[in-house]
Amino acid sequence: MVSSPLFELQDITFERDDQALFEGLSVNLCGGEILQVSGPNGCGKTTLLHILANLKSPSQGQILWRGETTRGNPSYLAEQAFIGHQPGVKLALSARENLSWYTQLYDSDTQLSIDQALDKVGLKTRKDLPCSTYSAGQLRRVALASLHLRDATLWLLDEPLTALDSEGINELEALFSAHLSDGGMIIFSSHQTLSLAQVGNLALADYSVSVQC
Repeated sequence: MVSSPLFELQDITFERDDQALFEGLSVNLCGGEILQVSGPNGCGKTTLLHILANLKSPSQGQILWRGETTRGNPSYLAEQAFIGHQPGVKLALSARENLSWYTQLYDSDTQLSIDQALDKVGLKTRKDLPCSTYSAGQLRRVALASLHLRDATLWLLDEPLTALDSEGINELEALFSAHLSDGGMIIFSSHQTLSLAQVGNLALADYSVSVQC
């Protein structure tokens, strides 16, 4: 029995300065599926992730979550977690303080504590230090720790592998696998390839106007 898609992109087009950055993009995603958005710099990977996160609107087409539009849909906002290309971490705060602020912002309610989430991303001994002392990879780990603290079905991640070492990438792959096994879904952009066998590929350049890429 084939599962019905939870997430549907229907004929998505985005125009910038009267020029289509990408057009005619249609994708369906079911529970337990992961999709990598790939393509050269400038073809619109970050823009597409922003559209999926409701931070931008497509010029044409629609996006559906559980059969309903995502625009102004509180259920969709509650069920998706977005992490941008920048980690979005306040440098003056510690990792623990950043995640405390995050849990209050999103009213997070999971079985894991903030300390446990930070332990899982390898920050057990640095959780009380100001994030201004962190490396780029450690800042990325703080951002990824937030995924442990939110019961979101759909993860939208822009370049989540950036600045991670091989150990960090292995930990991220394990996190992805666990989320997919629980019926979650992931859409992420990256120039790197994961070792997970089930990763689908959305080559955004196939939908892009050649002059933009």
